[in-house]
Amino acid sequence: MDYEYILSETQDGVGLITLNRPEKLNALSYGLMKELDHALTGYEADDDIKAVVITGAGDRAFSAGADIHEMAGLSSEELAERTEHRGEISWHIASYAKPLIGAINGLAYGGAALLSSSLDLRVGCEKTQFRFLAASYGRVNSSWSLPLLVGWPKAKELLFTGRVVPAAEAERIGLLNEIVPVGKVVEAAVEMGRMIAKNDPRMVQGLKRLLHEGAGMSLAERYDFEEDARGSWLQAGHPREGFKDFLARKPVRA
Repeated sequence: MDYEYILSETQDGVGLITLNRPEKLNALSYGLMKELDHALTGYEADDDIKAVVITGAGDRAFSAGADIHEMAGLSSEELAERTEHRGEISWHIASYAKPLIGAINGLAYGGAALLSSSLDLRVGCEKTQFRFLAASYGRVNSSWSLPLLVGWPKAKELLFTGRVVPAAEAERIGLLNEIVPVGKVVEAAVEMGRMIAKNDPRMVQGLKRLLHEGAGMSLAERYDFEEDARGSWLQAGHPREGFKDFLARKPVRA
């Protein structure tokens, strides 16, 4: 499919999606979000793709957030319908089966901060900034995603104030996994995806499910959840398969 608002390519088992509206700071228009969802759906069904990186075009922004000009021109009925569909897309991203990595190459404000907080891993640079702005324009978001990354006190601060979170602080509090030089963000994120792609995809995706679905459980419940998974839907193969490279280097001695 030819896309108008995103770019999509693959690199060594990693899908790479670029939000491609640099003249609008990659604002998340309805058309862009639909194309993003379509591309993600395709990669989710492709067994050759083990992880997906999302980034923004240009050197200023991952995304400035929702396209306010587009939203302002909608009727109340159109806005409600699109908001519902956007919610479905947001949940698809949050519950995506494969690892999602954000190459946050600049500012990520509003809806883009929400998108970023829904991803599994985030790589940034000195230009990276986050702002959780919903309360400033009479809306709410990220209350379900942000506390899992930064904890309750910091999540409340960022959601209540809507202040800028610079890259160094974002890494310190868990919004970024890594900071790399400007211009190396996509490269570093794709390399992280390649590292993931070398592992057993069933186990990586199983770990993601265990972590996400177990987030609200007690320690004992999480332990039982993993034990049950290992005995049913996440059974391991024989060690001869899992450790075949090691055994080839160091065979079993009689």
